[in-house]
Amino acid sequence: MKNMTISARLFIGVMLAAGLAALVGGLMQWGPKDPVRFLSFLVIAAIASRLKVRLPGANGNMSMNLPFILLAVAELSFAEALVITATAAFVQSLRAQDKGLKPVQVLFNVSTLVLAVTAAEFVQKHSAVIPSLAAKSLLLALAGAAFLVTDTLPVAAVISLTENLALLEVWRNVLEVTFSYFALSAGIAAIAATASRYVGWQTPLLVLPVMAASYLSYRRYFRLPAAVAMANLQFATLPAGAREKAEVQHS
Repeated sequence: MKNMTISARLFIGVMLAAGLAALVGGLMQWGPKDPVRFLSFLVIAAIASRLKVRLPGANGNMSMNLPFILLAVAELSFAEALVITATAAFVQSLRAQDKGLKPVQVLFNVSTLVLAVTAAEFVQKHSAVIPSLAAKSLLLALAGAAFLVTDTLPVAAVISLTENLALLEVWRNVLEVTFSYFALSAGIAAIAATASRYVGWQTPLLVLPVMAASYLSYRRYFRLPAAVAMANLQFATLPAGAREKAEVQHS
């Protein structure tokens, strides 16, 4: 944080405080009804968090955990979804030993995801009053959209405050790289939530192979010279310091 402006540091402090408040508030409602189901989601989300694709042109990555986070919002309690999200964010932030672990960055990533899940939960909980299955699937997609905004906008804000760049322009660059993944994740989560009525709590087990295949596909794509050139072009408007802070969760 040595090169960060005071406004950027204050913003990060506010994000950490808000994330902690949301996490504590959610944990006060703790009471899993099905520990086996909860642990299954937790383990699978952690595994998916290690399936990380490095983004060309940015010192960041995205992992395949988002469908499981959205499924946790749809299928589990708010407290359980928060624990799964915080765990997934932490596991994703782990790096190789030679690269070290940056506590502030880890805490910021966890706080951002916790707040994103809180926003998604706020949208998703309204599905209880709509009996139509199609409407519930739509609300899950809207929950994914709320997650997308709440997850990416703070990252863009930190870059904007640090590098004195236009917030919307920075946000557009982040979205250009990650939007397709968010759309894919929300779609898979919506299908899985519908299938859970017939398959049961084992649905995440069926989603994991799909995300593993997506991981291999993304990794192969981003290794192609054309994809690398395109990603570098999309991030060309960001200074090197800004690109270093563009840690995409998706942490």
